[in-house]
Amino acid sequence: MSRLSDYPVTRRWPPQHPDRLQLYSSPTPNGVKISIALEELGLPYEVHRLELSRNETRDAEFVALNPNARIPAILDPDGPGGAPLTLWESGAILVYLAEKTGRLMSPDTATRHQTLQWIFFQVSAVGPNFGQLGYFHKHAGRSIEDKRPRDRFVAEAKRVLGVLNAALEGRDWLVGADAGEYSIADIATLGWVRALVTSYDAGDLVGMNDFTGLNAWLERGLARPAVQRGLVIPGVTATTNRPAGFGGWPRGH
Repeated sequence: MSRLSDYPVTRRWPPQHPDRLQLYSSPTPNGVKISIALEELGLPYEVHRLELSRNETRDAEFVALNPNARIPAILDPDGPGGAPLTLWESGAILVYLAEKTGRLMSPDTATRHQTLQWIFFQVSAVGPNFGQLGYFHKHAGRSIEDKRPRDRFVAEAKRVLGVLNAALEGRDWLVGADAGEYSIADIATLGWVRALVTSYDAGDLVGMNDFTGLNAWLERGLARPAVQRGLVIPGVTATTNRPAGFGGWPRGH
């Protein structure tokens, strides 16, 4: 049977708690999906921060875990059948964690597929369009004189926000009967909607105040203690200025 030491990533980021789920991440909108879910679920885990500014996702040891060279990724020593499981792509990880614990995704077949519907919508529409808007409005692309690329993603972000806002009319959460039930569909989307306003400074640009149902949903989500914790994991310690989790600092409970 495989051991964690068989995986090159554990030589680059040695675990101090090899019995815990290992999370390789950074506090980006995609990265925080998994830390929020783990905090909500209370699963013991150990977090390792990858510094994107140093291109650590391109290190050979991490690429051996995730050939797409993107965060987040996990190595679960207690995967299906008790064997270790490696997994990348944040949507797939969310579904795995929900199925592993039997939480944050309804066992009802119809509701489960509706949850997957919103996961696919997030990974195909919310993330790509919001991320491109952030690039052209706040980051390197803002120096491009031709604003047509930025305006294209402004329009598409508004459309996507409208879809979410309409789905949340009279509801607390995206999926489930009546007011809905908090699920991985909400977790997948929260960090991206928040980033549109905070990291990308695009709230006014997309008319965020017009989406009242979505804003109320975002406020409910951000009020959850597990969400507040997950949004800053992995962080940087004030005393050492090194990433919490780097070299194997445990998280979870």
